[in-house]
Formats: sequence, C-alpha cells, structure tokens
Amino acid sequence: MEIDIKNVTKNYKERIERITLFDPLYKLENKKTKDDSGNFIDFFSLGLLTLLFFFENMLLRNKKTGTLELASFLYRLNKDEIDLDYKGFEKISRVIIDAFRPPSGKRNFRRFYNWETRKEEIIQYSILKASKSDTKSNTQYYTLDEKGLELIFATKEYFSEFQLSINQLLLRKQLEKGEFSLALRQIDEMRIDVKTLEDRINKLKHEIQRNIMAEKTYERYKELISDINRRLTRENDEFNELKTFVKETKEKLGYEIKDEKDQRAYSYIIKIDLKLSKVHNNHKKLLEKSIELKTTTIESAQESLYYIGLDSFNFKNEIVSRLFSSPLPVESTRNLLKPFLYLQKQSTWSPLSVFSEQRLENNENTTKVYEFLDLKSKEQKEIEIKIIQDNFKYIFDIVYKLMDNNKTTLKKIIKYVKENEEKLLDKRIFYDFFILLHQKSPIDFNKGREEILYKGIINSYKNEIKAIKLIENRETLNVNNRFSIKDMLLLLEV
Repeated sequence: MEIDIKNVTKNYKERIERITLFDPLYKLENKKTKDDSGNFIDFFSLGLLTLLFFFENMLLRNKKTGTLELASFLYRLNKDEIDLDYKGFEKISRVIIDAFRPPSGKRNFRRFYNWETRKEEIIQYSILKASKSDTKSNTQYYTLDEKGLELIFATKEYFSEFQLSINQLLLRKQLEKGEFSLALRQIDEMRIDVKTLEDRINKLKHEIQRNIMAEKTYERYKELISDINRRLTRENDEFNELKTFVKETKEKLGYEIKDEKDQRAYSYIIKIDLKLSKVHNNHKKLLEKSIELKTTTIESAQESLYYIGLDSFNFKNEIVSRLFSSPLPVESTRNLLKPFLYLQKQSTWSPLSVFSEQRLENNENTTKVYEFLDLKSKEQKEIEIKIIQDNFKYIFDIVYKLMDNNKTTLKKIIKYVKENEEKLLDKRIFYDFFILLHQKSPIDFNKGREEILYKGIINSYKNEIKAIKLIENRETLNVNNRFSIKDMLLLLEV
C-alpha cells in the first residue's frame, strides 16, 4: 500500500511557520559575545527568559515594559551567573529585543520551498510589537505579538489555572482580526475553564473545613486562597475590557451594515456579546466565592483551630500536676506560670491631660467646666500632611535623579544640593526626610500604603521601584553651622 503524497504535504506551510517561530532564538544562540570573565553568554536561554518576562507582564496587565525594565529583570535574575554589570545587561536587552523585533521596522521572515504548492514562498512573522511610548523620556514599550504568544504556548503545556487568562488573550486577538466564528468557540472554551475553576474552589472550601488542624496548614491554605483571589481579580479586569471592546465593535458594525457579509458579522458580534456576558457573570460569582473564602471560611477555620487548641489543653494535667508531682526550682515555676498571670499594671499621668475639661470653682461655690480649644482641626492636619508629602516627593525626585545603578549616598546628594539648591540645606524638612526614611527602612512600595508621609513618592514611583533601603555609614556630615547628619547609603530595589 503506497503512502498518499498529498496527506504527507498537507498544511506544509503551517508546520514550517511553527518551526520558524524558533528562528530568533537560534540566531541569538549563534552570537559569540563574552562576559567580563571571558565566558560566552547563553543568549538562547536569555531570549526565552525575555519572552517569559513579557508574557508574565501581559498576564499582570503591566503595559510599561521596555528595554530598561527587561535589563532590570535580567540583572535581578542573574545573581552572579553571568559576570556583567547593569549597563552590560542593558546592552544584552537591546540585542535580544532587536532579534525579536528588527530595528529596521521590517518583520522577521524565512524563505522556503512549499512542497504542497510546489512554489518558493516567504513566511513573515512578528514576535514583539510596539506598545505604549513615553515621549517625555523617549522610551518605547513592547508587548508580545500574536506569533510571540504562539511561541510561548509552544514551549510549555500550561496548567488549567492559567488557561482562562490565555484564552482571554487569544479572544482579544481574534476579535481584533474579525475572526468572529473562532471567537465564539473561544468563549465556549472559557465557559468550560470557569466551570473547572468553580469545581476547584468548591473542593478547596471543603478541604479547608476538613483539613485545617495546624497553624502550618492554615498558612498554606491562606496563601493559596490569596493567589486564587489575585488571579480572579486580574481575569475580571480583562473581562471588563473585553466587554467594552465587544460593545464598541457592535456599535461600529451597526452603523456599517451594507451587505449580507456585514449582516452576518453583526449577527456574530451579538452572539459573542451575549455569550461573553454569561461567562463573565459566572466568573464574577467565582470572584465573590473567593472573597468569601478569604474572609469567612478561612477565619472560621482559624477560630476552630483556636478552640481545638483549647480543648486539647487540660490545665490540671498540664500545669497543676506538673507543679506538684515533681519539685521545681523557683525560677522554673515562675516561667511555667508566667503565661497565665495578669500583665503588669501601672498608673501613669499623661501631659495631654492638661488639655481635657477643667473644673474651676469660684467663691459662690458654683462649678464651671472649661474646655481648651482643639490644638488643630482635622482639615488643618490634612493640609500640613499634604505639604509634607509634597516636600518629601520634591526631595526624593532629586535623590532618584542621582541614583547610579540604583544606589547613592547622602554625601553625594548634599554635594549636589549645595551646588544647585543650597537654600534647601537650611530647611529642617530636608533632614527629617532622611531620618524618618532611615527609621522606616526598608519601605516596601507595594505594601507601604500606611506610610502616609511617603504616599506621594509611593504613588509616583510604584511602577519603577519595589522598595527603598537606607544603611547608616559612620561618617558624620557637617552640612552647615546649623545641621549635621550621619552619611547614609540609599539602595533601590527595582
């Protein structure tokens, strides 16, 4: 029995297209660049890490990812595996991005002989595409193009918990290209993904109620629920954007119905709108369930854990019998009993009590009550806090400008201020900024919302900086006749 040649060569171009997606990685592999120790740099693995970096940012809905952000990621990831400084990783980032998106503006391509059509053909493809741009800083941001996503999906079989996010990305691409019939099928797959997530959350709820018997188990489930809640929140945001996009497309098509083809497209988009709304509503119910898990179920489990501890503790056996069955030294007896004794009580007098109501008696033995006025109104306090926030933001703008490889010193900052804005060194707020920052160090920009005085800084730099840390040096800086301060090393985690 002979093999049918048509079956062998069928869809030959599509197969070559999938293989071609790996060409940029192999081009990077052929580069013979060395690091500062003379070792060849593994561009192939750095290229794959770059794709994963952009994919993760797409899932996190972070649209400001460019050369500097990639360089910072590779620098933090490196941990002395490659002997390069930050500037070296900036050069590598540019090389990798140029490989995925040629600077000439032309798309990557491959010539090949198509054995199905018996013609020489060209495949063009784009891994990265330009996204937003910042004209002030002359910065270009990038995101994965459709073929870039295909390359990512070709490198791993993704677990079910990421499938919905992936389907959301694919649905957007299909809607943008007008592939409405494929979009309907994609929504059906998303409906199955949501149902799978629902089953998993219900199962998790029963597991929590049944399995939490120790603090370690409680912490593990608590972290798991937080991860689920964060992911569902991101997916819900993407659903909202998709619904807005579908609505705009439907309105646009409604005004442009000219022939049967337009009528069919409009019919498709109405079905897409209805199906997507149903899936989104089911997903929102899941988000509500995850919040309930996070707030109610997990807290109930913690309370039950507390009462389990009470039930398993017998005061008579654990304490009384222990004290009287074998003589203990006085110090050991005190340590054993200390957790069950009252805390020490102490009466103190607060100077603030002079501002409370005062009882004054006159000669007629009549009593009057006088109240001191509030020192400051709430509005006045808010105004003063806002002034401090603005001043701290102004000072940090100077600090950030002087950062070299995400670090600088207070000595260098003071030298710069002396040369450019000397009057600032006569103001107490300048020194308060560094003293308070040192006391609070390290400040986590993702968890530092409670740092009210640094709110302006956190809001402005949260996308560029993860944390700031200050380390005190021994040298004392005699700034002027009025102020002296210890030198400090300022470090940024980006």
